[in-house]
Amino acid sequence: MPTDRQLPAEDLGPRWKDLGREPLPYETSVPGVFAAGDVRLASMKRVAAAVGDGAGAVRSVHQYLATI
Repeated sequence: MPTDRQLPAEDLGPRWKDLGREPLPYETSVPGVFAAGDVRLASMKRVAAAVGDGAGAVRSVHQYLATI
């Protein structure tokens, strides 16, 4: 699943323009939905990498929640 910078422009439709921001790290094409670990496109498929992804995703979730 592509996230943040991996998202193609066609996945960043009107809902993103209405928000006035780009996806946060680990955020999917659906605002407020985050992905970490093996489900991410081009992930390393390693437990340690998934743990790091999860920690990064939690930071992005906190950042997202602060805006709503």
